[in-house]
Amino acid sequence: MTAMQPAAMPPFHLAFPVRDLAEARRFYGELLGCPEGRSSPEWIDFNFYGHQIVAHLAPEECNFSAVSAVDGHGVPVRHFGVVLSMAQWQDMADKLRAAGTEFVIEPYVRFKGQVGEQATMFFRDPSSNAIEIKAFANLDSLFAK
Repeated sequence: MTAMQPAAMPPFHLAFPVRDLAEARRFYGELLGCPEGRSSPEWIDFNFYGHQIVAHLAPEECNFSAVSAVDGHGVPVRHFGVVLSMAQWQDMADKLRAAGTEFVIEPYVRFKGQVGEQATMFFRDPSSNAIEIKAFANLDSLFAK
């Protein structure tokens, strides 16, 4: 699986706090497979499926844990992620399970039979940042009401 996206979509930029850059490098670079870009002793750029995410060393900003009820689960309010194809989503779920990842919300299909049906999973990085990986069988329903 490659951490790229179609060229037609402009990349977004997201900066987030981490407690330890070596942990972030292992988690994002090795486990999630995000190629590393520039870095300094204070931050690291990663290519997150064609988007620029930046792990900033700021341990005092970590550990937010508020949740919101969605489909019977406590979804972390602060989270970011990516929408993959169903095959990529399943590959990532298998990889994370094999690595012993502790899920906030185990991989499953939510809103089954409804507009917006999607496969989703939530987990946290070592600094407690919540990440959602999702997939739609029909990507046209991404913004459907």
